[in-house]
Amino acid sequence: MDNEVHQGFETLAIHAGQEPDPTTGAVVPPIYQVSTYKQDGIGGLRGGYEYSRSANPTRTALEVCLAEVEGGVRGLAFASGLAAEDTLLRTVCKPGDHVIIPNDAYGGTYRLFAKVAEPWGVAFDPVPLGDVDAVRAAVRPETKLIWVETPTNPLLGVADIAALAAVAHDAGALLVVDNTFASPYLQRPLTLGADVVVHSTTKYIGGHSDVVGGALIVADADLGERLTYHQNAMGAVAGPFDAWLTLRGIKTLGVRMDRHCSNAEKVVEMLTRHPAVREVLYPGLPEHPGHEVAAKQMRKFGGMVSFRMGSEEAAVAVCERTRLFILGESLGGVESLIEHPGRMTHASAAGSPLEVPADLVRLSVGIEDIDDLLRDLEQALA
Repeated sequence: MDNEVHQGFETLAIHAGQEPDPTTGAVVPPIYQVSTYKQDGIGGLRGGYEYSRSANPTRTALEVCLAEVEGGVRGLAFASGLAAEDTLLRTVCKPGDHVIIPNDAYGGTYRLFAKVAEPWGVAFDPVPLGDVDAVRAAVRPETKLIWVETPTNPLLGVADIAALAAVAHDAGALLVVDNTFASPYLQRPLTLGADVVVHSTTKYIGGHSDVVGGALIVADADLGERLTYHQNAMGAVAGPFDAWLTLRGIKTLGVRMDRHCSNAEKVVEMLTRHPAVREVLYPGLPEHPGHEVAAKQMRKFGGMVSFRMGSEEAAVAVCERTRLFILGESLGGVESLIEHPGRMTHASAAGSPLEVPADLVRLSVGIEDIDDLLRDLEQALA
């Protein structure tokens, strides 16, 4: 793709890294379901390929596309979002280092820090990232990363990416942004000063609940080289079919996100009026504490909605009564999902500073007919 020609998001999503096959003219990159490659003499790699853990043409197409849509210089595709996070941590950090994480981070991210990184010797502190002064106060001389989710999972908190990038860089640290909830269609952290973007591509990027994957996209070529070395050395790479499915998902990301957002806005409107709902958490609400920041750095406010019912029993009951909203973990697929974070996605944070409210319900609002979704929620809340 010619980077000197400005192209819109949807154009990049469909074309970046995906030129028609030179042999057949196929407009979709082939699935190179292969482990090894014929070399043109000893050490003579054809197109840079020797072994599919190191590189695979289908994965390369995905990685190029990811870099383009996020505005980065290098994209790397992994077997899962947590594989991407682990590779980043072990590339950038060493025992004795320190990381700041959100005080309402995704449960799997918290588990990675608490049960894997901390025993290895990397300390971490959960901090409310909406409070820039609190983040600045938590920085230590050994802080290597400020780890951001915005919006956060599942409380939908918002962090000011540009402000936190300044705090990180003043401290000689890197700013990492988990952009899974927003997707690159709604938010591009690298353009706001972040150094690394993390995705669970399982979610909105893949978009169809049929593939697990993760990604890192970086603004600095040298960091990209280091991560590429560790990606190969550690080996948790995306397989070719998974890369192909994820790439297929990216093509429709823009149109899907438009529908996710418009449906979510109508769900929020209904929930805020419903007498059984105690509080609605959504960055698009003017009373949301992060609304102004979200409006500044996001195109729209996303398809994730959380709400509180006042009691755990009421929250669990709503989760059990929906029919169209499927009770399940994960998010970002075309179908709507409902879950109880305290007992499901965030159970690993129970008893920790990141424990979520017991009366919380989280929705991943899909792209179904909005009237059907509203009727389903109304009968579940009745």
